[in-house]
Amino acid sequence: MPLEETGWLRRGACRSSDPELFFPLAPSAAQERRAKAVCAGCEVLAECGAYALRAGETEGIWGGLTPQERRRSRFPDGWRTRASA
Repeated sequence: MPLEETGWLRRGACRSSDPELFFPLAPSAAQERRAKAVCAGCEVLAECGAYALRAGETEGIWGGLTPQERRRSRFPDGWRTRASA
C-alpha cells in the first residue's frame, strides 16, 4: 500500500480495534455487525471503501462493506449481458 494512497488509515475508527474483528478466521453475523458498527462512526468510511474497491480487496470488512457487498458493488446484478449468438 503506497503511503500517499492510504494516509487516511491513521484516522480510521478501526485503528485501535482488534484486527480479528475486521478479518475474522470464521466470520459470523454478530462479528459483521460489530465491525460495521465501528465503521458507521468512522470519518474515513468513504476513503476506506473506495480503496478496497480500487485495490480489489477480497477479505475483511473495509468501508463498512463485506467482501460479498464489495463484489456486488463492483459487479451489480445484470452487469453481464449475453453475447449475441
